[in-house]
Amino acid sequence: MNLANKLTLLRIFLIPVFMVFLLNRVNIPYGAGIAAGIFILAAITDALDGYIARKKNQITTFGKFMDPLADKLLISSALISLVQMGKISAIVVIIIIAREFTISILRAVAASEGVVIAASWWGKMKTVTQIVAIIALLINNYPFSYINFPFDVYMTWVAVFFTVISGIDYIRINKHILKSE
Repeated sequence: MNLANKLTLLRIFLIPVFMVFLLNRVNIPYGAGIAAGIFILAAITDALDGYIARKKNQITTFGKFMDPLADKLLISSALISLVQMGKISAIVVIIIIAREFTISILRAVAASEGVVIAASWWGKMKTVTQIVAIIALLINNYPFSYINFPFDVYMTWVAVFFTVISGIDYIRINKHILKSE
């Protein structure tokens, strides 16, 4: 169990902790702020585990499976919780989660044929904008509240844009995998 894999497992462990603070924010002093901090920490582990695995040449089969799963669990848990709290539309969350399922299945089919679908620039932008949108929704526009700028709404739609474009891009580039013989 290398450091990159431990960071991935930490991210998974942080998900229920994040949700306890987020969904019980009324009963826990500063619960929403603590939840935002936990989410940020988990997002940082996402960036670190991949960097460490590549830099130290510690890429493992476990990491290849668990890292994307941990990412999807973290983002999906946050988004579904935000729907429950009334901070984001279920339609937006369905679009994001549908894209994740679609591309995960595409990657699985490709892997079964010995093809690896690497993360694209669009996919990386999708991840970054989703994380920024979730953080903005969690902190409830705090840095922007004095100017009445709905940064969380803006970033949510930016994240949806990159989610849809990256999904289309992955399918366009890898459509040969979907062709039947």
